[in-house]
Amino acid sequence: MSFVALVFKNLFRQRVRSGLAVLGIALGITTVVALGVVTGGLKSSMGELLRAGGADFVVAQEGASDLSFSTIRDADLASLAARPDVARVTGALLEVTKVESRPYFFLFGLERQALPQLGFSIVAGRGLGTGADDLVLGEAAADELGAAPGDTVVLANHRYRVVGIFRTGEKLRDEGGVGQLETVRTAARKPGLVTIAYVTVAPGRDSDAVAAAVERELPQLTTISSIGDVSKVDQGIEVMDAANLAISLLAVGIGAIGVMNTMVMSVYERTREIGILRAVGWRSSRILRMVVLESLLLCVLAAAVGIVAGVLASRALLLVPTISAFLTPVYSVNVFVRALGIGVLVALAGAAYPAIRAVRLSPMEALRYE
Repeated sequence: MSFVALVFKNLFRQRVRSGLAVLGIALGITTVVALGVVTGGLKSSMGELLRAGGADFVVAQEGASDLSFSTIRDADLASLAARPDVARVTGALLEVTKVESRPYFFLFGLERQALPQLGFSIVAGRGLGTGADDLVLGEAAADELGAAPGDTVVLANHRYRVVGIFRTGEKLRDEGGVGQLETVRTAARKPGLVTIAYVTVAPGRDSDAVAAAVERELPQLTTISSIGDVSKVDQGIEVMDAANLAISLLAVGIGAIGVMNTMVMSVYERTREIGILRAVGWRSSRILRMVVLESLLLCVLAAAVGIVAGVLASRALLLVPTISAFLTPVYSVNVFVRALGIGVLVALAGAAYPAIRAVRLSPMEALRYE
C-alpha cells in the first residue's frame, strides 16, 4: 500500500468522527466566506458611489459615524469652489427613506445640471427641469415600483412627479432616485446642507496634494480618495472587517481543537500500528508527515465544503429584497484564499500535539500497548 493510500485509509477509518470534525470547521469557514463576500459587496457599492462622474475625491464631514449622517454646509461648498486648485464642486444630499414595501430607498438631492456631471444617463423621459417636484428614477427602481414618466411617487412624505428614468450601471444608484436639491432638503429637514461633495481638481494639480490641503485648511471636513478611506466617515464597514477577523480567529481556534481531538484519538487507536511501522523502519519524519497530511486533507475537505456553503449562503441573502436592493456580492480571490488559509492553519495547529506524540512513541512501548 502506498503512503498516500495509507493516509486516506486512516483518514476515513472513523467516518463519523472525521465527518463531525469536517462539519465543525466548515461552519466556521462558511461564516468567514459569507461575511467576506457581503463586506466586499458593500465596499464595491460604496466605491461606485464615491467614483461617480470621475471625481478626483469626495468630501464629507469629519467624524461622521456613517456616510448618510454626514453634513456639509453651503458655506463649506463655497469655500471649496473658491479654491484655485479646484475646478468643480458638486454637492449631493443623500436621504435614506421608505417607499412602499422597501424600507431603504436612496434618494439623492442634486442640482439639475449635476446629473450629467455625475454620470446619470437619461434613458426615458427627461432629466430634472424647473419643477420643484421633479423626480428621475433609476431603471431598477422604476421596474420595481412599476413607475414611468408621468406617474407620482411618495418619498419621505412628499409627492414627486416622475419625469424620467436614468441608468448609471451601478447597483446603489440605479435602485434609487434623484430629486431637486432644495426639495429633498425641505423634505429631509436639512436646509442649507448636503451629505457629500464631489471634487474635481484643476488641470495640472495633484489630487492627493489638493485633498491634503482641504483637510488642513478646513478641519471640519475629511476627504475620501479611495474605498480604504471610507472608514473615516462610515464605521459600519470597519466593524464588519473587524468581525470578519474575529470570526476567522475563532474558526482557527475552535477548528484546531476539533482537529486535535480527532487526530489524538486516531493516534491513540493506532498506537500498535505506529509501533509496527517504526519497527519495520519508518523514520520519525515519515510518521510526522503521515499525521500532518491526514490533518491537512481533513481541513482542506472542510475548507472546500465551507467555501461552497459560504457562496450559497451569500446567494441566499440576495433573496431578501432589502439586501438585494443595494448589495451585489463580490467573490474576490482574497476571500477564498483566506478560507483556504484558515483551513491550513487549523490543520497545522490541530496536528501539532498528535504528531509530536506519535513521533515520541518508541517501537517497544507502542507494540506493548493494549
